[in-house]
Amino acid sequence: MLSAKERASALLIEGDLVVTKSSGSSLHIGKTTLVTADIAKQGCCYGNFMQRLRVNSSFTPKLAWYVMNNELARAQLDLLSNSTTGLANLNGTLIGEILLPVSTVAEQTQIARFLDHETARIDALIEEQQRLIELLKEKRQAVISHAVTKGLDPTAPMKDSGVEWLGEVPAHWVVAGLKRFWSVTDCKHITAEFVDEGIPLASIREVQSRYVDLDNAKQTTEVFYRQLIEGGRELVAGDLIFSRNATVGEVAQVANWHPPFAMGQDVCVLKKQYQWLSSDYLQAVLRSPVVTVQLDNLMIGSTFKRVNVEDIRGLVVPMPPEKEQKLIADYLNSETGQFDSLLAECRGTIGLLQERRSALISAAVTGKIDVRGWQPPASAQAPETAVAEAV
Repeated sequence: MLSAKERASALLIEGDLVVTKSSGSSLHIGKTTLVTADIAKQGCCYGNFMQRLRVNSSFTPKLAWYVMNNELARAQLDLLSNSTTGLANLNGTLIGEILLPVSTVAEQTQIARFLDHETARIDALIEEQQRLIELLKEKRQAVISHAVTKGLDPTAPMKDSGVEWLGEVPAHWVVAGLKRFWSVTDCKHITAEFVDEGIPLASIREVQSRYVDLDNAKQTTEVFYRQLIEGGRELVAGDLIFSRNATVGEVAQVANWHPPFAMGQDVCVLKKQYQWLSSDYLQAVLRSPVVTVQLDNLMIGSTFKRVNVEDIRGLVVPMPPEKEQKLIADYLNSETGQFDSLLAECRGTIGLLQERRSALISAAVTGKIDVRGWQPPASAQAPETAVAEAV
């Protein structure tokens, strides 16, 4: 609770800027918020790890907000925060050293009006792409879910799976616990030594894609590698690495082109009990609502997001015959590949729009674009209308 004196000192008024000066992530350093009239009416104060900026009458707060959130200021903040302290931290003195382009107040106001209009149009286009991404993700998930629960033959006789949330499955499929088909072995709980050049370790970060990604993996020594693969933990092509802590449920395959590597922490390995089992098929099941619903239920009420190995062994999975597993896996690889291409295209478009937005702000605030005579078009469309026509 703030004292009356502290409250008076930290009180925010309309036009103030609040800057993040310290954070666990360098990406947050320097992020700036403009205090609006609505915020000021609530009697808000700024707290720890924040810095208040109050511009004088020679500078327009809205334009200062644009500058502070643009690369023009962020590049200076990055340099000041790291070169002065060696850490990603700021203080009022450092922030005060930022060089800002200054014009007349009238021109600043005009630049801010121009940027409000143009960035709103760009932001609307970005939001449209983000909505499209969410829609594509939903459709992608629906395709996977249908394939791994109903199969590809719409004429196949169905049966009750005996599992309420799973419903009917093809009559010739088996529905059982994962351990009936795949063994599940936890990582070795030892603290390995990290070295610059050694044998890679796969933890949660490395299992976010279809195949284990070792590009930025931590590495250990040969001695620790030998300990980490003891007890049936040596990894071979077709194994699946499954995250069971924090980001629970991420899963990636071990490929035949991978170099030797071992499990790090917070993951376990799934190995086939029978060679006819398809790694691609099980990976699709593990990433579908068939399994994610079960994982969510297992973590209800938990303070930390984690599941134990026995819970993973007990996950209920639908298992078709060998030939059908391959057909479903091939179908899903093709279908999800198309979705992934569309998703990549959307993300690329967002990246280009964000670059355009940043470049526009930089050009406007430094005078490279003369907006003194600019007026919003008389027939200016609402952002939503403009988006609809643009796409």
